[in-house]
Amino acid sequence: MKLRRVAQYLVVVAGFTLAGAATASDKKKSGPPDEKAAMEAMAKASTPGEAHKKLDALAGKFSVKSRMWMDPSKAPEESTGTAERKWIMGNRYLQESYQGSFMGQAFDGMGISGYDNVTKKYFGSWIDSGSTSMTLSRGTMSGNTITYKGMMSDPMAGKEVPYTMKLVIADNDNHKMEMWGPGPGGKEMKWMELAYARVK
Repeated sequence: MKLRRVAQYLVVVAGFTLAGAATASDKKKSGPPDEKAAMEAMAKASTPGEAHKKLDALAGKFSVKSRMWMDPSKAPEESTGTAERKWIMGNRYLQESYQGSFMGQAFDGMGISGYDNVTKKYFGSWIDSGSTSMTLSRGTMSGNTITYKGMMSDPMAGKEVPYTMKLVIADNDNHKMEMWGPGPGGKEMKWMELAYARVK
């Protein structure tokens, strides 16, 4: 019994020792950051790089042909529009302005896109005259295609729903954007397709 009590005592002491070491280690980690290292990390995170240059083909003025599906069993609504994107804040972000029509009504949109050096993901935000919400998405690039995932407000569902968007950069003058999301009954369907051609 005595040996058992001694063993229990040693286990408790060891536990307190390890806990104390862990606390001391945590305090060391949570101390004031190395100022030089912090500045270097911030500079690296804020410097545009090769991932940003891959978006160069999206800058400029484009004519846009759009097709939108409300019902997968019916033909899409077709319309045309114009888009202009320009680099802002030292080639860190692409700012887009879009003018077109939707269901016979004037339609304006604005977006910001770019690449996050910290998360290593491309991102996009979008607002337009057809809603009062903002859509946000993040994605990765494979070859010449960026695949985004995001959530957007759906008036019919009365809540946010997931969607997938693919941006295919065919060449310096042409690219295509496609979106998919839940359709009638919740089954995924193609929502829209936008074909961009550079205005020369």
